[in-house]
Amino acid sequence: MKTELINQIKTDIHGQIEEAYRLSNNEIMEMVDELVRLNGQEYALSIDDKIQISKDIYNELRGMAILQPLLDDQAVTEIMVNGFDAIYVEQSGQLIKTNLSFETKEKLEDMIQKIVSGINRLVNEASPICDARLEDGSRVNVVLPPIALNGPILTIRKFAKGMITMADLVSWGSATSEMAAFLKSVVEAKYNIFICGGTGSGKTTLLNILSNYILAHERIITIEDSAELQLKKVDHIVRLEARNHNMEGIGAITIRDLIKTSLRMRPDRIIVGEVRGHEAIDMLQAMNTGHDGSLSTGHANSVKDMIARLETMVLLHEDMPMKAVRNQIASAIDLFIFVGRTKNYERKILQISEVISITEEAIELNPIYEYRHDMNQLTEHDLTEDRSAGFLQVGQLQHTEKLILWGSERG
Repeated sequence: MKTELINQIKTDIHGQIEEAYRLSNNEIMEMVDELVRLNGQEYALSIDDKIQISKDIYNELRGMAILQPLLDDQAVTEIMVNGFDAIYVEQSGQLIKTNLSFETKEKLEDMIQKIVSGINRLVNEASPICDARLEDGSRVNVVLPPIALNGPILTIRKFAKGMITMADLVSWGSATSEMAAFLKSVVEAKYNIFICGGTGSGKTTLLNILSNYILAHERIITIEDSAELQLKKVDHIVRLEARNHNMEGIGAITIRDLIKTSLRMRPDRIIVGEVRGHEAIDMLQAMNTGHDGSLSTGHANSVKDMIARLETMVLLHEDMPMKAVRNQIASAIDLFIFVGRTKNYERKILQISEVISITEEAIELNPIYEYRHDMNQLTEHDLTEDRSAGFLQVGQLQHTEKLILWGSERG
């Protein structure tokens, strides 16, 4: 009965707020508080009820409705809405079902339209899949019926509120101080680096960290499907974001289009948020045409798997012999970094490998750092006390020309 009463009060107050879009956040908050106070007197609401109703109404008007508390919760890293009445979160690497639900499917659909329209994107039955972002940079994916059989699906990968640094990764046991120093030096020396890993493995986080080692005077072009990179220490930056087609099915601007145009913008470095398809050949060619120090990411289960995926991406769209494709990859990319999760859900840099050359059969790699996940080789004390346990330096960088040049320029 109380729930029905509170829902009715919320509906009544919504009806009393006209042209909310014209009001500032503070004006909306003051109006909501006053209307809740007046209704609270009529229905004898408790102070806690008034506070909660005010929060709910404000979140519906300016925030993310029932999802706002999850977005505000620092322990939640991902929010998964499987239809209006099934909301899950990822917390400490594990999936947990919440007791939250939207009142109706239409309420969820309204929330989705609010998100995508905020960055001028379109999602409907005719175009039921959309990638978007929130104002804070959180990544959003939407899938609507008829593609989604159990109702509108909304997935939000939350944006870290504080800037994560390499020192954080070392303190969390995701890398060692030696690995951190190595990565800093190769980014500054303009090695081309490709980060690979599975979904939620920390690719974008590591890309952000490495990007902030770029010297402040360099001109950087970032290219993304949905803008989420955080380059805090770079002054000379141009940020480009892909665009979906409009309602008529025209006007799309792809990652490939942006890579091509970026080459005419005099970049010192090009950063491609993620490579997924035919833009792979353009990224490789950009790295091969004097844009040293470029960075990118891709989905894969290992470094070798990422190389095979890059080969496939190119071959699907370009009529080239395999040897030529491998030559492109080997001459473009200096280092691969593979990130992933361990059995206890910790994110770690699992491998750093240098590209050496190509053979008749494959691209030859030189592993430099590896994380060995064979838990039988590590004691319980190692796993809980020594944050560097499991990390091994298994090789040395062979192609040191860029490091030597960088050192001489600094000297």
